[in-house]
Amino acid sequence: MLFNRRPFFGMEQAGPMMGPDMFDNCGCQMEPIIEQPIERCVRRDFCHEIQHVCPIHTRIINNHIFRHTYVPHYTCSEENICSNIDQGSCCQFR
Repeated sequence: MLFNRRPFFGMEQAGPMMGPDMFDNCGCQMEPIIEQPIERCVRRDFCHEIQHVCPIHTRIINNHIFRHTYVPHYTCSEENICSNIDQGSCCQFR
């Protein structure tokens, strides 16, 4: 079988009956091997809203333009004159 024939990381020379599980209870304590740290980079973006106050002043200038127009106002007066033409009196025929 192929599964039973795989190497035991250099321990296959200890004998055909010895597998990697047999060294767990041997009583010898090994120092842990510290591997190189793997750096994991996580990029996080934070969006901050900053309020800017931009004051705007509106100045309104009212320009009043006066255009002068002239309208003639005619007046009228009326005068009554009485004239007497006296051609004599009827007493002349007396």
